[in-house]
Amino acid sequence: MKKLSFFLLLIVLLAAILPVEAMAQEEERKFDYYFYGALNAKALGKYDEAMDLFQHCYSLDSTNANVLVELGTFYNVLQEKNKALDYFRKSVHYDSSNYYYNMMLAGLSKELGLKQDVIDIYKSLLDLYPEKFDLRFELANAYVDAGEFKEAIEAFSQLEKSTGINEAIALNKFRLYSMMDQKEKAFDEIQQIIDKNPSEPRYLILMGDLYLDDDQDEKALQYYERAKGVNPEYPALILSMVNYYEKTNNKQSAKTEMQKAVTNTAMDVDVKLQLLTRYLGILQQSGQDMKQVNSLFESLFEQHPSNSQLNMIYGNVLLLQEDKEGATKQFEIYTQANPEDPAGYEQQLRIALPDEDLEKIKEVTTEALKHLPQEPQFYFYLGAALYQQENYLEALKVFEEGLTHAVIMNPLVEADFYGQIGDLNYFLGNKDVAFENYEKSLQINPQNLPVLNNYSYYLSLQKRDLDKAEQMSGITVKAEPTNPTYLDTYGWVLYEQGSYTLAKIYIERAIENSKEGDLSAEVLEHYGDVLFQTGEKEKAMEQWKKAKESGGDSPALDKKIKSGEL
Repeated sequence: MKKLSFFLLLIVLLAAILPVEAMAQEEERKFDYYFYGALNAKALGKYDEAMDLFQHCYSLDSTNANVLVELGTFYNVLQEKNKALDYFRKSVHYDSSNYYYNMMLAGLSKELGLKQDVIDIYKSLLDLYPEKFDLRFELANAYVDAGEFKEAIEAFSQLEKSTGINEAIALNKFRLYSMMDQKEKAFDEIQQIIDKNPSEPRYLILMGDLYLDDDQDEKALQYYERAKGVNPEYPALILSMVNYYEKTNNKQSAKTEMQKAVTNTAMDVDVKLQLLTRYLGILQQSGQDMKQVNSLFESLFEQHPSNSQLNMIYGNVLLLQEDKEGATKQFEIYTQANPEDPAGYEQQLRIALPDEDLEKIKEVTTEALKHLPQEPQFYFYLGAALYQQENYLEALKVFEEGLTHAVIMNPLVEADFYGQIGDLNYFLGNKDVAFENYEKSLQINPQNLPVLNNYSYYLSLQKRDLDKAEQMSGITVKAEPTNPTYLDTYGWVLYEQGSYTLAKIYIERAIENSKEGDLSAEVLEHYGDVLFQTGEKEKAMEQWKKAKESGGDSPALDKKIKSGEL
C-alpha cells in the first residue's frame, strides 16, 4: 500500500479541521448577534424581549458569565431571588476574578441572609484585590452582621493600618467594643482620635456625648469643659451642654444655654435654627411645656425679621401648643414670602380641614392654585369644599381643571378625581356621565372602595345592572365588614334584587355598627322598607317615623307614613 505524501496528508487534515472551525465561528457570530440584540432591547426598555434573547443566548452557551449575570439581574428584579442567586453563583464560577460579578453575588447573598457566604466572597475578593480598601470595610461589616465582633474589629484594624486613624473606623470599633462590654477599649478608640487632633473640639464633644450616653456624667462634663477651652461658641457644644443639663435635671441652665446661642449675633441664623429645632425635640421627648421656647423665637424675630423659615418653624411649635390661630398667622406670613412653596398652604389646610372651615379651605386653595397650578391636592381640597357646600357645578369644574392642569404622579389620586367627578355628575343629573367616570376610576384603581360603594348604590337606585352592583358592593363589605355605609348599600342592593331576608341582615348590621347620632334618615327608611317586605308592617312604620324625625323629607317617605304601604 502506498503511503500518502505529506502534502496530501495535510490537505486531508485541513479538510477535516476547517468545517469544525467554521462551525465554531458561526456559533460565535450567532451568539454575538443575539447577545447584542438583548443588550439593545434592554437599553430601549423592551424587557420582555431582552429576557427572551438572553435566555436564547443561555441555550447557546450556558457558561457565558455575561449572560448569567444579566439573567440573574432580571430574576432579581422579578423578586425570584433564589433563581437570581443561582445565576450569580454560576457567573462567579465561570469568571471568578470578576469584581463586579462577585459584588453582585455578595449583595444578594447579604439580602438573603447568607452571612457566611458574604464573608467568604469578600475574603476571596480581598485576595484578588488587596488594594481595595472598601472591600475590607465590607468584610468588617459582614463579620458584624454574622455576630463575629472580634473578627470585625480585626478587619477594621487592618483597614486602619492602610488608611490611618480616622473617625469612621474608630466609631465602628467603639460600637463593637461597647457591644462586647469592653468599655475601656471602646473609649480608647475615641481617645486616639483626640490625641491625633487635640485642637479639634468636635472629637472632645463626641467623647463627652459618648460618656453621657453611658451615664458617666462627670467624665462627659470634663470633655465638654475641654472643648469649651478650645472654642466656647462651637454650635455642637451648645447642644451637648443643653443635653447635659437636661439629663442632670438642670432645666434652667439648659434654657440659659439656648438663650445664649440664640442671642449670639456672631452665630449664623441657620445654625441657630438647627440648634433650636433639636432643642424642641428634646423638650417634646421629655414631655415639657413647649411654651418656654416662645421667648427664644421672639429674640430670633428681632434679629432676623425677614427670615420666613422662622415663621414656618414657629407655626409648627404653636401647633404643638394647640394655638391654631397663632400657627395660622405664622403660616400665612411664610406663604406670603414663599408663594410657590406648597408647604405654607398645606400647613394652613392642616388646621382648617379638621375644623371643616370651608371658607378658609377655599381661600387657601384658591390662592395656592394661582401660584401652583400643577399641584393636584389644592384642586382636590377646593373641589371637596365646594362639594360640601352643595355647589356641585363649580366643584365639578374644579375637579375637571385638576385633571387637565395638575401633574398627578400617583394613579390612586387620579382615580379619586374621576370618582369625585362621577359623584358630582350624578347629583347634577348626568347619570350616564357619572357612571362613565366611575368606570374610569375603577380601571385605574379597582379597589377604590368609595367609588365601588357609590357606583353600586346609584345603580341600585336606577334599578340597573343589579348583579354588577351586588358584586361591587360585596367587595366593599368584604374589605370593611363594619362600615355602616357599605353595609347599608349592600343591603339595599340585595333589597332591589328581591333578597329581602338577606337585605334585612345587612341593614341591621349597618344600624348596629353606626355610632349614636350618626344614623341617617336614609338608612332608617331603608330598614322600614325591608321590614315591610318581610311582613313586619308595624315595625316598618316605626322606622319610617324615625326616618322622618331624623330629617327625612322625601315625598315617598311621607306617602309611606300616611298610607302604611310602600
